[in-house]
Amino acid sequence: MRNENLSKDIQRIETATMADKVELRLREFLKKKAFKPGDALPKELELAEALNVSRNVVREALSRLRMLGMIESKKKRGTILAEPDVMGGFERVMDPLILDQKTLQDLFELRLVLEMGLADILFARITNKDIEGLERIVDKEVNKIQQPFRVKFEIDFHSKLYQMTGNDTFLRFQNILLPVFEYVVKEEQLLTGKAKVGKVTHRDLLELIKKGKPEDFRRGMKEHLSPHFARVNKRLM
Repeated sequence: MRNENLSKDIQRIETATMADKVELRLREFLKKKAFKPGDALPKELELAEALNVSRNVVREALSRLRMLGMIESKKKRGTILAEPDVMGGFERVMDPLILDQKTLQDLFELRLVLEMGLADILFARITNKDIEGLERIVDKEVNKIQQPFRVKFEIDFHSKLYQMTGNDTFLRFQNILLPVFEYVVKEEQLLTGKAKVGKVTHRDLLELIKKGKPEDFRRGMKEHLSPHFARVNKRLM
């Protein structure tokens, strides 16, 4: 049974040790014993005895793992190892109001890199229905370049590109970074009076998707995002 000789499988710590060290020991234990999602963890009392700490400290450490989505409670089974939601924690803290300027800029640069890497996956999975969806967005965008319409269509167009990859994690990550994009656009408006736009338009990108190759689209996207890359280069100087 998994719980036999538990004290040999998990290193003891002193009673006064903080809960974060208990959390670390539990992580090590789960990896050492090769726990899989659905496997039941030892009971709190067993863990407390093995670690030589109070049950309250173990409970606090388990609570941290539960907040991270690593474990969950099941009726009649107790605490089990969960399938972690790797994006969940990120989604909860992604608020421009609580992030500093450097973090926001770093995240925005991450978004630029992601969009430059869309091409191959996008071209491998694109469908006629996807192209029709992009057509509708671009058609609505015509003659509506003033704010806030331009920002809306910018978001709609790029969100559609992420959706077309068929990668759910990729799409969730784009949604996470969306507030950062909106923040940067607003910053540009404050500095220059308008959001910056590259020479390659959404219509141009759509035509590259319909008739071009991944490398053509990649070059087009680089030009489309050129004002933002210029801002990055200026930051690095």
